[in-house]
Amino acid sequence: MIRIAINGYGNLGRGVEQAIARNDDMELVVVFTRRDPSSVMTGGAPVARLDEASAWADRVDVCINCGGSATDLIEQTPASSILFHTVDSFDTHARIPEHYAAVDAAARAAGRVSLISAGWDPGLFSMLRVLGEAVLPEGASTTFWGPGVSQGHSDALRRIDGVVDAKQYTRPVPQTVEAVKDGREVELTTRSMHTRDCYVVAAEGADRDAIERQIVEMPNYFADYDTTVTFVTAEELAAEHAGIPHGGQVIRRGLTSEGTGATVGFELALDSNPEFTGSVLVAVARAVARMAARGEVGARTVFDVTLGDLSARSAEDLRAHSL
Repeated sequence: MIRIAINGYGNLGRGVEQAIARNDDMELVVVFTRRDPSSVMTGGAPVARLDEASAWADRVDVCINCGGSATDLIEQTPASSILFHTVDSFDTHARIPEHYAAVDAAARAAGRVSLISAGWDPGLFSMLRVLGEAVLPEGASTTFWGPGVSQGHSDALRRIDGVVDAKQYTRPVPQTVEAVKDGREVELTTRSMHTRDCYVVAAEGADRDAIERQIVEMPNYFADYDTTVTFVTAEELAAEHAGIPHGGQVIRRGLTSEGTGATVGFELALDSNPEFTGSVLVAVARAVARMAARGEVGARTVFDVTLGDLSARSAEDLRAHSL
């Protein structure tokens, strides 16, 4: 059995917990939290304060870090790599080289394996982009996100004066997706690739026109997109927009000879973003445990993972039934 620790018990941590329960070769042995452990109710695993993690060093095979990328993981993963083999879902693309270097230094000093930026993007989508480029070196890769909830953009909506609650959905533009798949010439811009739909609960008496104007003109979030704002009641938001769905697709279109094209595609449609991301992290934790058993040390990414290491099945079984 691979003994797993969860570091952080929000939506992602709970998704990891559910995924572990569906893998017969794994067990959740502890949840680490910065909160009062008595306030955290798990599905049965013990809860310990994060500053007590060193006491679990000999009882955990892999620690899955479930903090946020903005402020948590940049410190959490190097620190936990001193005690454990680790996995995280760090997704701030511009800072991945910096994060990798910090984690690599900590993991090598401690003789650990720590795999960063697992999940679906970065993660599975990253693997498919590289696969498509390797098979079709003459071509172009395009990534579309959604339809699904953008948690960061939803948070930006809630910070506007007069907004009580809100959800924002990112949606690919269907005509652009089809053009890319068909290999037709199409302008790929922020506006041509995705739209943004905002469902907003306004405070009583709030100026809705002013709220809508602030949204559609918000730089870095909505100004560069065709954005729709729909005002709803709190009850409507709770009833119709309670989930955290997401998804997307990677498309590689290239040439195999002059005038002969090929398209490679990979698509996700997720009822729950954190539950699926948790499932990916758990599979990657299996690979990390196997890397560690072989004596590997240092930071890793999904590009260093084999499909055999991800799978719970034996190499013989994979050759017999999946090759």
